[in-house]
Amino acid sequence: MSGFEELGVSEEFVKGLAGLKIFQPTKIQEKVIPILLNNTTNFIGQAHTGTGKTAAFGIPLLQTIDPDLEKIQGLILCPTRELGQQVAKQLFKFTKFSRKIFIESVYGGTSIDEQIQRLDRPTHIVVATPGRLIDLINRKAIDLANVSTVILDEADEMISMGFKDELEEILKGLKNVDQKWLFSATMPDDIKSIVHDYLSENVERVDVSSKNVVNKNIAHQYIACTENDKLNILFQFLKSQGDNRGVVFCRTKAATQKLAMQLKAKNIATEALHGDLSQRERDKVMRAFKNKTHRVLISTDVAARGIDIDGLTFVIHYQLPEKEEYYTHRAGRTARAGNEGVSLCLITTSEIKKIRFYERVLGITFTQLKPNR
Repeated sequence: MSGFEELGVSEEFVKGLAGLKIFQPTKIQEKVIPILLNNTTNFIGQAHTGTGKTAAFGIPLLQTIDPDLEKIQGLILCPTRELGQQVAKQLFKFTKFSRKIFIESVYGGTSIDEQIQRLDRPTHIVVATPGRLIDLINRKAIDLANVSTVILDEADEMISMGFKDELEEILKGLKNVDQKWLFSATMPDDIKSIVHDYLSENVERVDVSSKNVVNKNIAHQYIACTENDKLNILFQFLKSQGDNRGVVFCRTKAATQKLAMQLKAKNIATEALHGDLSQRERDKVMRAFKNKTHRVLISTDVAARGIDIDGLTFVIHYQLPEKEEYYTHRAGRTARAGNEGVSLCLITTSEIKKIRFYERVLGITFTQLKPNR
């Protein structure tokens, strides 16, 4: 028996996972799948991106779906279009050897009328951003009467992006739903409030956050330098990487735009990804990056949510993130599918204390590199 069979995953989905070269469950899958398969329950999973949580909730959800009932039975809420598309795509891949389960992804920034037309077809699972789902509900264009499972994925990000009111409105309308599963990297007060108001008192919890889930295949490194030296050090690093590809993170939209212009001036194929781009512009940037037209993507933290591209060998923190959990999200863009990767921080000497803090709370070790002169 495979590890997934021992957890209670049905043969058709075990084959679907094997087709993706997923044979052994991750820590969160090992802990979560049996709970979600064996109980009608409210559940909280505390886990970071890159831990395998989509399969942890996706496989149990798929096993609850009745393909003969051509109604929406599962609802997944995600903070961004990119993450929603990624989740829908993964669920679809899991169903390769099962009976047809139809999944639709709905999100803002694109034609709502086209999405309404797609929802007129048989649909079993909807993956939605909160704002677009509210729009569809207000238009009476989506029927959630048969939903038995609602999942909040990256709930803390939905809160930080200002979706608290939308989440509460959605959950109020689904108060009779048996199963509510919430996944979040952190548990801020607003998340605790949602848990108190909309999940049962005997909610089950699994916590694999922090040091338990940092990818062991990532080499964490830092270079201490002045702000003025950062651009040249970054340029030298990118030159040393040949054709290798990766993501450079900045905290602000202005910084991503400025850095992208500076690298283009040095003939580095790059584009900036940030919140001021229209959806069409975002799609264009991501398409070029996926197609390897650009070697490097310069991104803010929120804009990078849902980026899931194989073969990225490095992540550069040109500016350290505002929160330590963002470091894990950033670093998790590399070293996917068993590959190795580098997470390099360019810091000033005053920021070394932040590196020590990451080591302590995330259970990782950084290696200091000397800049090439």
